[in-house]
Amino acid sequence: MTDPIKRLPSLPAERALKVIAGRWKPIVLYHLYGGPLRLSELQRLMPAASQKVLIQQLREMEEHGIVRREVFADVPVRVEYSATPLGVSFQPVLLALCEWGRHHAAELDELDRLSECAMGPTWAKPHDEAAE
Repeated sequence: MTDPIKRLPSLPAERALKVIAGRWKPIVLYHLYGGPLRLSELQRLMPAASQKVLIQQLREMEEHGIVRREVFADVPVRVEYSATPLGVSFQPVLLALCEWGRHHAAELDELDRLSECAMGPTWAKPHDEAAE
């Protein structure tokens, strides 16, 4: 039987939604736009996500070519995740989703409940802050 992950829909919009579908995938990408992160760093940034689900969604994103998993031969072994060029190409779409979410919240008078959607070259890498 063919793996359902590999059978992507033929309609481009549906295909895109299938690739990023998952509670944590867009949020993982959002954090990876700041630079490579280890699983433990992603877990600290997203405490509500279980390790099992994060690993599953990272594997799916790796399979779809939007996340790269790099294993370093350190002792103990170190693994980092980063957005691939294909994953980075999703950044304008994610920014548009952030803007639409802000518009939606404004229409419902809920702007005070939103977090910032700060994207761009000025992002500080979360793991660099600890080094300072």
